[in-house]
Amino acid sequence: MPKIVDHDKQREWVAEAALRVIQKGGLEKATVRNIAEEAGLSVGSMRHYFSSQAELLAFCMNLIIERIEKRLTSLSLKGPVFSDMKLVLMQFLPMDEDRTMEMEVWMSFVAKALIYPELRKINDEMYDGLTKACHFVIDSLVTHELAKPELDLEYEKERIYALVDGLAIHHIMRPQQLTQDKIEKIIDQHLQSLCIDELIMP
Repeated sequence: MPKIVDHDKQREWVAEAALRVIQKGGLEKATVRNIAEEAGLSVGSMRHYFSSQAELLAFCMNLIIERIEKRLTSLSLKGPVFSDMKLVLMQFLPMDEDRTMEMEVWMSFVAKALIYPELRKINDEMYDGLTKACHFVIDSLVTHELAKPELDLEYEKERIYALVDGLAIHHIMRPQQLTQDKIEKIIDQHLQSLCIDELIMP
């Protein structure tokens, strides 16, 4: 009997190998030969799963988006609200090995999206996800009457988006200067600055 291969599982296996290659050496190392070697496949067999490098990169980025969405949907947001909102934002920051890998790969991908127009839609989807999370945080603070009444909500949504995105990039580029402890403290302080003083949770 011929061996039955799960095509979708194998594509995911190849994508996981590609992510490891990109993390270790950047996109310039993400050649068919290097990825095939990492995945334990022949170069010829790679073409059965992805017809081009752009298709493989798109699959990799969708895989990262799915991971982030899975983390967000699996969160147990039972309060206090301040802690819950912090937890949501932390899903987009390189606070562990998996999230660091995702951010490192994503930074490499953003540069590639400038070259391949077919990748820009996926790039936008990633940033749309962060935008929605930031809007959710601000709207939740308002809904639970934690937000200062004088806040310009649209401005604050953009500001918290820029803060999270900037912290992620800064940590990847200079992890010794911006440590994970500092990231957490900055997020804490920023959320506290949005809240009515007497309602801030410790």
